Amino acid sequence: MQLLKENGIEPEIIEYMKTPPDVNKLNELSKMMGLRPKEFVRQNEREFKENNLVRFLDDDKALFQAIAKHPKIMERPIIVCGDKAVLGRPPENALVLL
Repeated sequence: MQLLKENGIEPEIIEYMKTPPDVNKLNELSKMMGLRPKEFVRQNEREFKENNLVRFLDDDKALFQAIAKHPKIMERPIIVCGDKAVLGRPPENALVLL
């Protein structure tokens, strides 16, 4: 994040546990990152396993709904800058926004 700020880029920070993104926002983030939702879920997260969400990995719509209901399963952070977004782990991913 600091590298982005040093280069004059102020990323949007989404505190997903305080204000979980809805299905529409998740779809938008997915498009901005160029990733399907299965590429930014935490499959080892307890809630993912306990709710048998693996069954939705190939159903984007259902997985968006699952992420909206269980935001803890979403990879984080997601860095948004303008019309682009990247997963913030590893931190070097943020360089794409420069």
